[in-house]
Amino acid sequence: MAKKTSQKPAKVAKKSDPAPHKAAAKPKPGKSAKPKLLSGGNPQIAKGYGDGPVQDFIAAMPGWKQDVGRRLDELIERAVPNVHKAVKWNTPFYGIEGDGWFLGFHCISKYVKVAFFRGKSLRPVPPVESKQNEVRYFHIHEGDAIDEAQFTDWVKQASRLPGERM
Repeated sequence: MAKKTSQKPAKVAKKSDPAPHKAAAKPKPGKSAKPKLLSGGNPQIAKGYGDGPVQDFIAAMPGWKQDVGRRLDELIERAVPNVHKAVKWNTPFYGIEGDGWFLGFHCISKYVKVAFFRGKSLRPVPPVESKQNEVRYFHIHEGDAIDEAQFTDWVKQASRLPGERM
């Protein structure tokens, strides 16, 4: 008696089949395709609200930046326990419900750029200026130690200021 095998017969190309190099690869059901990295290594993540899209963004951050993103997210959640999250324009945003966004971050080629949308009102003012009057940045490069106490203080201050509507 012959054993049954679970192998499927090889597909024979038909004239109507697209050429293999032109066929679009589709993700398998239940599995999402790995996000594309934009210039500078910033992940391209679909717009979405809540923790899920932010965690997807962090999981797609390349190399050492992923650990930075994970730590920033933890510090922000600890500083502002009911923080609201979203991903818009391939950037995670953090805010207060009904009061707008106070912070966002994204990947640049050589660093992670944290944007405090009312950063000019923080004390001390975050170190990097912006072309936008109120915005200040904090850059984290590979190997930098994050001053977690200072960062947490900035997050708490920023969360008490009026947020940006985006």
